[in-house]
Amino acid sequence: MGRSADIPRSAGDFDGDDAGCTLLHVDMDAFYASVEIRRRPELRGKPVVVGGSLRGVVAAASYEARRYGIRSAMSMGQALRLCPRLIVLPPDRAAYSAASAAVMAILRDVTPLVEPLSLDEAFLDVAGAVRLHGRPAAIAAGIRARVSEELALTCSVGVAPTKFVAKLASARCKPDGMLVIPAAEVLNFLNPLPVTVLWGVGARTAELLHRLGIRTVADLADTPLDTLRRAVGVAGAEQLHALAHGLDPRTVQPGEVEKSISADHTNPVDLTTEADVRRELLRLAEEVARRVRERGWVARTIGIKIRFADFRTITRVRTLPGWTDSTSTIYETATELYAGLGLDQPRIRLAGVKCENFRVAGEAPEQLTLDTLGAEDPGSSRPAADQVIDAARARFGTAAMGYGTLLPTALPTALPTTGQNDRATGD
Repeated sequence: MGRSADIPRSAGDFDGDDAGCTLLHVDMDAFYASVEIRRRPELRGKPVVVGGSLRGVVAAASYEARRYGIRSAMSMGQALRLCPRLIVLPPDRAAYSAASAAVMAILRDVTPLVEPLSLDEAFLDVAGAVRLHGRPAAIAAGIRARVSEELALTCSVGVAPTKFVAKLASARCKPDGMLVIPAAEVLNFLNPLPVTVLWGVGARTAELLHRLGIRTVADLADTPLDTLRRAVGVAGAEQLHALAHGLDPRTVQPGEVEKSISADHTNPVDLTTEADVRRELLRLAEEVARRVRERGWVARTIGIKIRFADFRTITRVRTLPGWTDSTSTIYETATELYAGLGLDQPRIRLAGVKCENFRVAGEAPEQLTLDTLGAEDPGSSRPAADQVIDAARARFGTAAMGYGTLLPTALPTALPTTGQNDRATGD
């Protein structure tokens, strides 16, 4: 195992022991920002972030922006103070989803055992691919080469005996690197790392461990299990103790679906009327419903998130009696959850809508009711309006059709000329 500066960049550069290192973690580098820079080459080498309005947060930052101390989830105002020359781009989720699908297709060309964690990262089990594609280090290098050549993006790949160590390895070799952790070197790799790298160690758990003098993974590994149990509980202690000793029995779970699809937005001006809140919930419900339908899923749990001007945040969820991918059902549920809050003259900074508890649309049981009997397609969960909107957008683009309520209150006197919407700065 070498230092980051010694990380092999291709299969030919690695001549160490990768036997048994059949678990890979592939992590795209500054994914959202990289996708934006790919279609705006003039921004290469400049500090770029993807995010919302000035009151929003940074969703992704290029490595040039990170040199100023800018990071994901930082407020946009703080990011601009750190770098006044910062280029802010609005998010384009459709572009990121398309790029993610292309990445996942490359990974599934190697092995069907691919477990996506999000749009920009996944675990692979390549034990069954070694005979066809070569040793694990060669497979990792091949993935990196294809992503670069075919997609003009970069990724970092960790290669290790376990999922946990592979994920740590990919983080250490960023950006655009590969790091193999041989089985015999796992403990040497883990021991000097801060205890906060262990899964399950958040701020509260870290504080409890620090009180015991546990600051590194080696410290935790040397701590008696009974001491850990008293500090963090039985289940947490046993998990942390195992990870600190390099033990992680979890296997790659291919085809595991996202646990949640959500959309939220920080408004440039606080929402203070019910009409404005409902309009925002409709916009968010439409986006979430569209993404659910694109994946061919239906959901049973709907939720909202409301953040007030004082940053106090509340969430509410409801599990429906049946499954849905309908914009109207998701919106109606969201508005009912909001009405249940009983707010009086609120000042709402952020609103969000989410769907959880998914199934493949054709596999979800459907309870027929009187209003569905006699319909043209009683087995479809998608209302006609959603079908028409989806079809129009698929053919003519996302701006082709939508809900009248979401149209701007004042329309421009002239249509913009070609190219005016392709700006290098955000909203």
